[in-house]
Amino acid sequence: MDSLPAPSRWNKTVQDLVSEMKSGLRKSISVQEAEWARHYERSLLPKGVRFPRPGDVYQAINDVEVEYLTHWHAPCTGGGSAVLKEGERIVVADVYGPEPLRIYALPEDYRQLELRMVPQDERMHRNYGSFSLTISTRDLSTKFRFVAEGR
Repeated sequence: MDSLPAPSRWNKTVQDLVSEMKSGLRKSISVQEAEWARHYERSLLPKGVRFPRPGDVYQAINDVEVEYLTHWHAPCTGGGSAVLKEGERIVVADVYGPEPLRIYALPEDYRQLELRMVPQDERMHRNYGSFSLTISTRDLSTKFRFVAEGR
């Protein structure tokens, strides 16, 4: 499919489109609208941003709120938000494409952060598998310090 240029003054992010769906303003998001939204989001990134790659290590500059996902031995995913404390490090686990807007990461001190972030009743559930973090490239470039390149 050929990409059509975004309408003039397009200023919606993927989250904006999802919010419109949740509020009932729209019933769906087209592939083209999602592409426009991702392109717009990339235009908002700081100039010269380094796009993360698997294995890259980042360190929180200050306390920073992040989203986490819980992975289950069942067809579902849960999650919530928690705080990475100043100095805590993450390792990029997965990216989608050469210029990802969001990455999946694991804390370097996985077990300690899992205990702090994931509620005990979830961790102890027989179907609980693991957890990971999801962080925007924008936050990585402004709230984290790049420490080491992936191997």
